[in-house]
Amino acid sequence: MTRADVFIANVVKCRPPGNRDPLPDELAVCDSYLEAQIQAINPSIIVTLGRFSMNKFFPGAKISAVHGQMQKIGERFVIPMFHPAAALHQAALKPSILGDFAKLPDQLNDARVAMGKAKIIFKEKKEESVSDKPQQLNLF
Repeated sequence: MTRADVFIANVVKCRPPGNRDPLPDELAVCDSYLEAQIQAINPSIIVTLGRFSMNKFFPGAKISAVHGQMQKIGERFVIPMFHPAAALHQAALKPSILGDFAKLPDQLNDARVAMGKAKIIFKEKKEESVSDKPQQLNLF
């Protein structure tokens, strides 16, 4: 079976009413679907976004303590990260979230090397010149 390099998913397959946090029984009901996805996709690396998906792999851990720290769990590497939407509710998390995402390419390569795979060369973001930027059009 081939493996995907990276798999990003959610532990619940639909958002609970009122956009509230999922309840333990909702997480339990959706777990078999998530497990089936993981088995079918067979990812080498799982990036969890938010504390609920993190708790599947790091039960009882606090996301503030483990975010951005890749660990090997079984045959896979798991990288717990804050959910990007957390920065909308807690602006103080934005630097941590940006820092974790900035480290992600190197972590993915570290995991690939540990699995005997070749590194991926990520393109560096080039500086945009004024002429590269789209121009706002106006009607008049």
